[in-house]
Amino acid sequence: MTQLSNMSTIKLLLERHGFRFSKSLGQNFLVNPSVCPQMAEESGVTGEMSVLEIGPGIGVLTCELASRARKVVSIELDKRLLPVLKETLAAYDNVKVVQGDALKVDLRTLLKEEFSGEPVSVCANLPYYITSPLVMRLLEERLPLESITVMVQKEAAERICAEPGTRASGAISLAVNYYAEPKILFSVSRDSFMPSPKVDSAVIRLDVRKTPPVALESEKRFFQLIAAAFGQRRKTVCNAVSAGLSLPKERVFAALERAGLDLMVRAEKLTLSQFAALDQALAEE
Repeated sequence: MTQLSNMSTIKLLLERHGFRFSKSLGQNFLVNPSVCPQMAEESGVTGEMSVLEIGPGIGVLTCELASRARKVVSIELDKRLLPVLKETLAAYDNVKVVQGDALKVDLRTLLKEEFSGEPVSVCANLPYYITSPLVMRLLEERLPLESITVMVQKEAAERICAEPGTRASGAISLAVNYYAEPKILFSVSRDSFMPSPKVDSAVIRLDVRKTPPVALESEKRFFQLIAAAFGQRRKTVCNAVSAGLSLPKERVFAALERAGLDLMVRAEKLTLSQFAALDQALAEE
């Protein structure tokens, strides 16, 4: 189906199916015709690859992916969109729509059943409210993914892709950098959507690492340390970690010294390797 980015076409399509937007589901459909082709192209998907899409909406991005990939499986939460997608995707025999919640679906089983070990990438225009939990789920479960290309709120994109050790970095920046190599591909203005959201968006790509950039004894312990350090980011790492992990300040102070770190350093100034050194120093107590 053509002209899925045309506002008049979208209105007629939705009226025909009696569909109304749901604010609770963060539904904003693209009306900028250049965004989805660019997003699909920069995702790096080829005819030898398959794609997992989350939140296809009315299928604008889905059509672009289906024209490039061997197979596309799209997870859609809103049952009301299923008949819409049946119409808009009718021309593609390499697309399957699965109704479900991407935060709850057994993704590992889905990938195994649908793609049988083939190279798979994620490409999706994510509802803002599930950005962080979904991105982290895709990474933490170590699913067999090549890359994750998603459109998210611009502020979230900058935070996710921030270089560890810089002022813009946060706990999610370090977590994402541990599992993947992130980069911002391009920005998307709020006027590109219907209805228009209150913020601009950006498309990011996370190339999943084969091996982490730092060696750890315990990932759980490492990320608990990072969460504590950023839990009170205006405080020094010593004070924040002491409070967050219920450790004596003297112990954290001594660990910072053994790790060769500034005793007054704040969390955003530390890189992955420096957090790993602090984690090891704390464990040696």
